[in-house]
Amino acid sequence: MKTCFIGLGSNLDNPLTQVTRAIESLSKLNHSKLIRCSPWYRSSPIGPDGQEDYINGVTQLDTMLSPLELLDTLQAIETEQQRVRREHWGARTLDLDILLFDQQIIDTPRLTVPHREMFNRNFVLQPLADITQSLVFPDGSSLTSRLNCCPANKLEKI
Repeated sequence: MKTCFIGLGSNLDNPLTQVTRAIESLSKLNHSKLIRCSPWYRSSPIGPDGQEDYINGVTQLDTMLSPLELLDTLQAIETEQQRVRREHWGARTLDLDILLFDQQIIDTPRLTVPHREMFNRNFVLQPLADITQSLVFPDGSSLTSRLNCCPANKLEKI
């Protein structure tokens, strides 16, 4: 089993319901076990103006799936929840991102792990810290040091 961390976010169609449904789907994945979930946070949107705030969280999943099998599965869950990809960083019903896949570094056209923007996003790092404070990233940096250097955008625990 590989330990993975998945970021969840939504700002359309009752975001709290969207992320809760996603957790239910993740808990039923074959060859995988949902280990824990962070608290939910409300955060300011990144991207085009006029978006509603996001609901964000992180979950830990142990899986026997390969990174690309997991990516395909996450994208299928997004599609089930009516995710439409219209504009980069636009509003969405559900966003599921592989943040970390064990201690692997992956850089392919379809998948980059660690997630390329996670170190700049307190709405990813804070929920991650809520479930695994002692985490060390594949580059040897600690979650605590990364969180201390992260921009302090609006973040409210709900």
